[in-house]
Amino acid sequence: MAPIAIFAKSRACFRLKNFKSISTFVHLHQEAELAEPHGAAPPLPPNPATGSPRYNENWRSPLPASSAGDGALIPVGLGVFQHTYGSPMQTLSQSLDAESLMNQFASWTTTQRWEDVKQLFEFWTRSLDKNGKLNKPDVNLYNQYLRANLMIGATSGELLHLLTQMEDFLIVPNTASYNIVLKAMRRDGETIAAGKLIERMLEIGKEHKESLPDHESYDQVIFVHISRGQIDAALKYIDLTLKSGCMLSLNAFVDCVRHCVNNSRLDTAVSIIERCKKNDQNKSLCLPWRLCNHMADVAMESDNSELTFYALEFMAKWIAQGENAGPPVFFSANEGLVISALGTAGRTYNSGLVDGSWAVLKRSLRQKKAPSPEAYLAKIYAHANLGNLPKAFSTLHEFEKAHGHSNHEIGQDLFSPFYSLNPLVVACTKNGFTTLDSVSSLSNYLMIELMSSKKGKPPIC
Repeated sequence: MAPIAIFAKSRACFRLKNFKSISTFVHLHQEAELAEPHGAAPPLPPNPATGSPRYNENWRSPLPASSAGDGALIPVGLGVFQHTYGSPMQTLSQSLDAESLMNQFASWTTTQRWEDVKQLFEFWTRSLDKNGKLNKPDVNLYNQYLRANLMIGATSGELLHLLTQMEDFLIVPNTASYNIVLKAMRRDGETIAAGKLIERMLEIGKEHKESLPDHESYDQVIFVHISRGQIDAALKYIDLTLKSGCMLSLNAFVDCVRHCVNNSRLDTAVSIIERCKKNDQNKSLCLPWRLCNHMADVAMESDNSELTFYALEFMAKWIAQGENAGPPVFFSANEGLVISALGTAGRTYNSGLVDGSWAVLKRSLRQKKAPSPEAYLAKIYAHANLGNLPKAFSTLHEFEKAHGHSNHEIGQDLFSPFYSLNPLVVACTKNGFTTLDSVSSLSNYLMIELMSSKKGKPPIC
């Protein structure tokens, strides 16, 4: 390196005439020359879309890029159109037709790429197709765009704005379009707006059947009213659901009944169950097992025999379904709950509840053991209170078969007409000796009881 350095320092001493050395400096002094124009500029393509809202009145003067979002059909999201014209998203949008775009959306939906779905749709609607016209989405593509906005977190108001802009593409919103907006209203708790949107769907559906509400539409409105504690308004839409022939979803049914039970609206819960039972499509609806037990407890505390009956009826469905399952799952009603239900039936004079309660108990025991003495006595009391003496004595006969071999002291109390069977005796004497004489079974039973007592003495009262 030393000879080169010496040469560099001494080069000014022997510079030759017309000698040009190669510079060792980085920056060279250069002047660019403008290329000569080759012919005239290529002509603009023909008018791609006459009357399209994406073009000015003078289509040969397109909108500048800076104002692309001012009159756009699709509102520009934050940072969406800050990309350069050579961005991969825009390049992809120019290479897709409607079918391939839908396939791309399906692929991104599985990976939850909602922001990409939104951006690609907005770029695609601003791109030209192979015929030089703006891409025009159909209702299914637009619904994908609405769904992406919902998943990103757009408000119900923003989705409503996007819904109205479907008219610019000459698209009629279908039921799925409205359901996406209803989901946002349910999330945001917009009860009034949801009700108005259902009314709008019913109005538009008179001309366009594809816009009528379906079971999902009604479910969203029912859920949003229940979440706000507006059970009466929810009942209105339950009626609309049933009248329209749609099936009430299991979740909506369960939530409505649970809300009524938890808020002591027991008669309303009965009304909801009865309305669904009258509809053929909703007869199969069944409450969860735990809710059945809770509903029965609450109903019996209030002596609501109808709701108690429905709770036991749902429990019977669970028992039957469990036995028929593979492998079988055995559900069993608590015997104490059934005894309480029989007491409620006796106090409220509900013969259907007596039969239903006993059927659930027998199904739960599965013939492995007999019902307890308390269960038999509760059934006898219920029939006696209802004035159905033949069934009361029939139950007494079953009681004797099942527990007649108990030890002497316990049996004496269980079958004593002056103790445990006193309600039956009282029921027989309501109309004096006429009723007592007409029931020969009671007379015979009393005679047997007296003869079996010690020394022929009747039990002490």
